[in-house]
Amino acid sequence: MSAIALGTATGPAKLQAVTDLVNKLNRNDALEELKIYGRDPKYADPIFTKDGITMLLRFSFENTSNDTSRAALRVVANAMLLKPETRQMFVDQGYPTQACNHLETGSWDNEFLLSRILFLSTYGTSVDLADMIENHQLAEHMVNNLGRHVKSLSEKQKGTLNPMEDLALGETLKLMFNVTHFSKAHVSSFTPAVPHIVALLWKQDISESKPLDSPFGPLVNSLLNLDLQTEQSQSVLFPENEPEKITSRLVELLDNGIRAYTGSDLETVVTPVVSLLSRLYGNAPQSVQQNLRECLLPTAQDRQGVLGRSDSLPSKLLKNSTNPTAPALRDAISHLLFDLSDKDASKFVENVGYGFASGFLFQNNVPVPASATGNFSKNDVSGIRKSVNPITGQFLDKEKFADAPEMTQEEKEREAERLFVLFERLKKTGVVNIQNPVEKAIQEGRFEELSDDCVEDLD
Repeated sequence: MSAIALGTATGPAKLQAVTDLVNKLNRNDALEELKIYGRDPKYADPIFTKDGITMLLRFSFENTSNDTSRAALRVVANAMLLKPETRQMFVDQGYPTQACNHLETGSWDNEFLLSRILFLSTYGTSVDLADMIENHQLAEHMVNNLGRHVKSLSEKQKGTLNPMEDLALGETLKLMFNVTHFSKAHVSSFTPAVPHIVALLWKQDISESKPLDSPFGPLVNSLLNLDLQTEQSQSVLFPENEPEKITSRLVELLDNGIRAYTGSDLETVVTPVVSLLSRLYGNAPQSVQQNLRECLLPTAQDRQGVLGRSDSLPSKLLKNSTNPTAPALRDAISHLLFDLSDKDASKFVENVGYGFASGFLFQNNVPVPASATGNFSKNDVSGIRKSVNPITGQFLDKEKFADAPEMTQEEKEREAERLFVLFERLKKTGVVNIQNPVEKAIQEGRFEELSDDCVEDLD
């Protein structure tokens, strides 16, 4: 039977066509209005009941037009975001597998909505991620969706950017992070995603004001849980013709991010970049490791002053390695700098100064060698070896001392007593083996005992 040309039906066929169109319009219009009402859960209770969610899920997945399905999915996504109890309703009625089966789609809107719904279902529900990976191709669908984003990079022309594409990519990456976090036994299923994620690191230029906003933040996060040691991953992360390409991009993101974000954003957004660099460093070729040391450890230029006070990236890292308001970032930076020092306490102290190294070493029960607080040398900008202050990391010949009157005898004695007490307390910790200088002076016969006729002047 040949199809009836659009708008040419007559008689009963016309009546049926008009009825179907009116019903479709009424349903889609109702769902659109319901979506608007559902943005605020106050006085919108019927949406979030079991009956309401059941109706919406049927419109989303069961033999409805694409427009109707998409309209219903928007209401469901809002409901699951605003009312966590609706997430288990979605799981109980068996719709995660249907969402998974529909996930590989040619529509950015559908990818966005389905990925968000599945992402929300990973929180506080009994969703069976293993079943979806093993029996419903969840990993394959997600990898293929990332492949579509990569393909669009080569096809995209100016003026044709679809804003929903970036939103869809962000949701897919968030879903990947959660799935690989909650289902660690199936991480290998997502290894084929690594080449796509790496390619998307050049999706757009890095913003100076919000460098780790989507897509870059989610791209970095999505790599954290994946297996980066496989041959496939290594060949992409360290390409033979340009092995430093990926780590240089991450250093650029880190440099921009540590300057752009403050407060809680600094903690949540920048920490993953530091953690990813640590992971990559451990398995990187020697040339890449050397490049990272040159980029992230204090340079001769930094040692012109006290470490951590210049505007360079190494100084920003050192400053935040003691940031009390960002504990996760603080620990991640310290571990990265320790890794860059070959996990050697002496090298670590030489690289960052005892002032920055001591707290990390104590907290991680790393013994501090006796030589760690002794003088050592580093090359200056001209390549000449110069002595370095082991505490501050500054070249000794660049130290500046404030003009102050010489201490009185009483002030010297008070300072000596204070230092004596501090050394005794440090010895009792048992962490470091440091001899009190007063005790050492007595043993070496350099301690002068006052005679009986030496009387202290009293006011």
